[in-house]
Amino acid sequence: MSERTLSPCPDSPNCVSTQATDEGHAITPFRYKKPRAEAKEALKAVINSLSRTKLIEEDESYLHYEFTSLLLRFVDDVEFLFDDDTKTVHFRSASRTGYSDLGVNRRRMEDLRALVGRKL
Repeated sequence: MSERTLSPCPDSPNCVSTQATDEGHAITPFRYKKPRAEAKEALKAVINSLSRTKLIEEDESYLHYEFTSLLLRFVDDVEFLFDDDTKTVHFRSASRTGYSDLGVNRRRMEDLRALVGRKL
């Protein structure tokens, strides 16, 4: 199995990633306690309860979603990578277009963190 990684954030402030090292882009990953497959299904269930989300790609330890904004139909790419060694869900949330997202990607991921809570 090839070791998948998340793309680095661009210089623009419309991206957050748990693998970024700079303050503007860095965000804390999610932790999970359940077996990876169960944690992944729990995360999918939470995301599927949200509107305007579409699963694009999935494998054993990876999820890629498109989140579409309500008014202007901007598409953001949100990726999740499950690391079973550390029981960590790394993620990257980035706007496809534009420069600033006014903090939308960071807020979305913190809101998701609250929704996922102890379900993982």
